[in-house]
Amino acid sequence: MGSVSRHRDSPACQQLSAAQAAALVARASELQRAAAEGSRQPLLRGKNLGLLCSDDRAFDATLFRRAATELGAHVAHIRPSFGTEGEDVDVLRTAQLLGRLYDAVDCEGLPHALVEQIAAEAGVPVFDGLAQPQHPTAALAECIGGDCPEPDKRRFLLQALLVSTVG
Repeated sequence: MGSVSRHRDSPACQQLSAAQAAALVARASELQRAAAEGSRQPLLRGKNLGLLCSDDRAFDATLFRRAATELGAHVAHIRPSFGTEGEDVDVLRTAQLLGRLYDAVDCEGLPHALVEQIAAEAGVPVFDGLAQPQHPTAALAECIGGDCPEPDKRRFLLQALLVSTVG
């Protein structure tokens, strides 16, 4: 699975049931309509999200940032300072700090085992490449109605995931 979190009730952390997937698509469709009508609400106002990745200009990082900031969240780019294997004590300290500073963290381009270590200690939702096209929830974007481009549908789906997880 492409997501990891200590918060097991998060829809992005588990295989979604048909009902959960339908609810997520419905929420994404609501967000899409609100954006089209110019009545987008700052549902993530006051939330601080961390984006742990090497290049914050990559498409996936940009998509994550846009999805979150459009709903009022602040997104901080954090460059990983440990190697791909990561020293356990460095990962522990980093994860604990991330948990104190952020309401959720998305890890883009990090090894899954490292993301699992961070998630085990952070105490906040930790995602593994939430905006990546191979993320298990990305396929749900196809279920969103309307004729907007696929990246926009993915953005609305990301927003729905973030609102349901940290909103």
